[in-house]
Amino acid sequence: MLAFVVLGLIFGSFFAAILPILSALFALGTAIGLIGALSHVLKMPVFSPELVLLIGLGVGVDYALFIVTRHRQGLVAGQPIEKSIVNAVNTSGRAVLFAGIIVCIALLGMFALGVSFLYGLAVAAAIGVLLTMISALTLLPAMLGFIGPKVMSPKQKRNLAENGPRVVGADSKGFWPGWADRIRARPTMFAMIGLAVIVILAIPFFSLRLGSADQGSDPAGTTTRTAYDLLAKGFGPGFNGPLQLVTVIPSAADKGVITTVVNDVKTQPDVSSVAAPIYIPSKTQPNADVVLVNVYPTTSPQAAATTDLIYHLRDTTIPAAVGNSGVKVLVGGSTAIFVDFAHVLSAKLPLFIALVVALSFILLSIVFRSVVIPLVGAGMNLLSIGAAFGVLVAVFQWGYGDSLLGIARTGPVESFLPVMLFAILFGLSMDYQVFLVTRMHEEYLKCGDNRTAVRNGLAATGKTITAAALIMILVFGSFIFGGLLVIKQFGIGLAGGIFVDAVFIRMAVVPSLMTLLGKANWWFPRRLDRLLPRVSVESDDLAALPLAPIPDPELV
Repeated sequence: MLAFVVLGLIFGSFFAAILPILSALFALGTAIGLIGALSHVLKMPVFSPELVLLIGLGVGVDYALFIVTRHRQGLVAGQPIEKSIVNAVNTSGRAVLFAGIIVCIALLGMFALGVSFLYGLAVAAAIGVLLTMISALTLLPAMLGFIGPKVMSPKQKRNLAENGPRVVGADSKGFWPGWADRIRARPTMFAMIGLAVIVILAIPFFSLRLGSADQGSDPAGTTTRTAYDLLAKGFGPGFNGPLQLVTVIPSAADKGVITTVVNDVKTQPDVSSVAAPIYIPSKTQPNADVVLVNVYPTTSPQAAATTDLIYHLRDTTIPAAVGNSGVKVLVGGSTAIFVDFAHVLSAKLPLFIALVVALSFILLSIVFRSVVIPLVGAGMNLLSIGAAFGVLVAVFQWGYGDSLLGIARTGPVESFLPVMLFAILFGLSMDYQVFLVTRMHEEYLKCGDNRTAVRNGLAATGKTITAAALIMILVFGSFIFGGLLVIKQFGIGLAGGIFVDAVFIRMAVVPSLMTLLGKANWWFPRRLDRLLPRVSVESDDLAALPLAPIPDPELV
């Protein structure tokens, strides 16, 4: 509903506002059915359909929005309906194709982590994005042809009748053409301001702590929160997540080792109590016993002190107590499992990031025949994601604004969240990069002047990109009102990342840097140009929507 309201305010036309939503919903209906069928052969988390709906709705509306906007620009420029649709699909449609491929690459990159829990989620999300992309390229153009000029607003029809055709982006009227002129006039200043804001937001990222929220973070009044509070009040917060020492002793003579371990663990300052050992005859080793010992920390399961205690027991206390006996004592339990899970994901995250960035760099290099543009795009994407993680840390670990957002208490960021946020945000950020630079590249091929191309590309796409980002922010922001803490973290991380990317990076930093870099933006080694296949995101007929070059005010 919020997406429809935003589209209505932007387009001023009922049909222009409803078509992107219909295109996305048709695709998502098919995607949910396909995901349901795949769930019989591939394990998927229970929240997969909900997450696919939210991601697919945001992405699908965005893709359709860019095509509808380009079609309306063609109609305003006086093109016939059929030619305008063809031009929109042949330009913005190509950008949608490559942007969708990049999102799917980012999502499927989660397979590189080797964590089966994420496989089904990656496939489900990629299916949702793929089908919304296909819908935007097939169903949407058909609907645009069916409704004809009704996609235009009454104001656009009136202006076309009174003033004749007008080329969008080449004029100097309106906010975005004026903003593009200011960027061109002072690129260094805008680049420095934008980067300074992003760096400040990203600083908390270096304090990121991964883990798993316990039931003490559930909304007040829920049964899980009530049970947690009662147990914590009666037995201490550590009773909600005891650690479990597990070992196998081959003979009764080794029971003394267990006694030493228990006594040494009891002396640790962060241990509240240690239960008596439980001996269970081993089914695999004759005369051996499996020993279980419950250890209750003084702190809650999600507390940093509990994580430190686990590592201290494993690295110092237990090895010293066991000595050279040969008995191997493991520290397990649900709390330790979540700590280990966070450690595994953290260790594999650099490989995942490197793989996604490398594949995206190769694809963008082939598309734009440039080395600088993919580098700038990847670097800026990493900065926006760092800022999103910084906001997460500031809110959920440091407690900034927690009372306004209904957060019960501070704690770690969910261990699997960075992987999913990176995949989603990197793909969506690269979407905006593709849409923005595609138009700039198109203008550069027409006029041959980098400053004019950057200016015209920003003027023509600024409104559309920020509108698409606003829809994303509203969709992802609805997560914030979810009851579970992990849902709130999803909402704030995604909404914050999209806001930073669209407002500061795509509308300020990237155009400023491309203005400063000049023709270096479009440099590509000749040898690579001959070796790599040619894939273009520009129309085969660049004269389909001619844009007159704007004189540089510094040269007038």
